[in-house]
Amino acid sequence: MTDSPARQTVLVVFGTRPEAIKMFPVVHALRADPRFRVRVCISAQHRGMLDQVMAIAGITADHDLDLMRPDQTLDALTAALLTGLGQVMDAEKPDWVVVQGDTATAMAGALAAYYRKIRVAHVEAGLRSHNIYHPWPEEVNRKIIGTIAALHCAPTETAAEALRAENVAPETIHVTGNTVIDALQWVTRRIADEPALAAGLGELEARFAGRRIIGVTSHRRENFGGGLEAIARAIRTIAQRPDVALIFPVHPNPNVRRVMEAELAGLDNVALIEPLDYPHFARLLAICEIMLTDSGGVQEEAPALGKPVLVMRETTERPEGIAAGTARLVGTDPARIVTEIFTLLDDKEAYGAMARAHNPFGDGKSASRIMELLANAG
Repeated sequence: MTDSPARQTVLVVFGTRPEAIKMFPVVHALRADPRFRVRVCISAQHRGMLDQVMAIAGITADHDLDLMRPDQTLDALTAALLTGLGQVMDAEKPDWVVVQGDTATAMAGALAAYYRKIRVAHVEAGLRSHNIYHPWPEEVNRKIIGTIAALHCAPTETAAEALRAENVAPETIHVTGNTVIDALQWVTRRIADEPALAAGLGELEARFAGRRIIGVTSHRRENFGGGLEAIARAIRTIAQRPDVALIFPVHPNPNVRRVMEAELAGLDNVALIEPLDYPHFARLLAICEIMLTDSGGVQEEAPALGKPVLVMRETTERPEGIAAGTARLVGTDPARIVTEIFTLLDDKEAYGAMARAHNPFGDGKSASRIMELLANAG
């Protein structure tokens, strides 16, 4: 009788709500496979919103650094992440560190692993805007991770090609699809089985019955200040239409909340609400006609449910959505935002073209592909 191969220890690191959404399918896949010993470390770069996703996904952290502090600087956060994550790696001695996307947590996790010569797997690798200040600081974060990673799990062929153009070793690049589609399919099935998970929007749905709902999210650092003020003015103009309602889960960052509450509080058909947990956000995607956002993940999620996305940014690292016709860049100019929204509301052909466009971001099997890549890498 031969001994079975030793299990690989995989340390999965994340710290924000979007990371948790995109990483929980990977954690589920790895934990279901006897080839792996899985440890989860969270930085809590976002505290409450992260905890909501952890709870619905049934994941408990093995290490919780709890690093969120009010108004902390990026350099202070990065320093705390490097030392905190390094201590966890010294204790766990993983074979792999898995990070996702482009946050400070992901970048510091990759760098701390590099300092210890631990292999890094990068989920959602290869996204590039080719402008280091848009999005800021995410573009540089993901370029740093791309330099370090031994396994690049690119969500699309476009992302894979961006890595090849940077002379990343081709044999380390694999197109896996985006795990956000895995997560959205999972939570949609949960809501179908347990409608109460997403029943909290019922009061708003009743209040806005007969109106066409536009979902809004806005929180990008590069839009702080004038960009957010312009977005708020656009929303105020859109809200003048009697046939629409806007549901806006407002990010807790005071730079966002201060601007939006000053401009939009008290409007009858604008609901400024607290951030939604994942099931309720999936419900918002289901009931809206259009998503107006500066988020990255929404550009991937909304098309999976046939909802057009207007992206309030000057550039996007997800050009696949633009090319497929599911998303459109509109920047932060209020007149442009209003024109594009009204076109989709008033032109059925224009709306249908975006709603019917092919979603290029995944098929719901990305996590299992990533799991097999880790297993076969040895």
